[in-house]
Amino acid sequence: MPSSHTCSFCGATIVPGTGIMYVKNDGAILWFCSSKCRKYMLKYHKDAKRLKWTTSYSRVR
Repeated sequence: MPSSHTCSFCGATIVPGTGIMYVKNDGAILWFCSSKCRKYMLKYHKDAKRLKWTTSYSRVR
């Protein structure tokens, strides 16, 4: 049975068979639900707590 994962950036649940798995050089595995989340974290270095569409924003405020 495939397991579901949580997006490393926005916190959304990733359905099995979808999403992007990114492996860093140190062996850490990051799961992303969309290319939007991947770009915001890796390319633009944004903080998820400051974006309204993430679940971590609602936890802080």
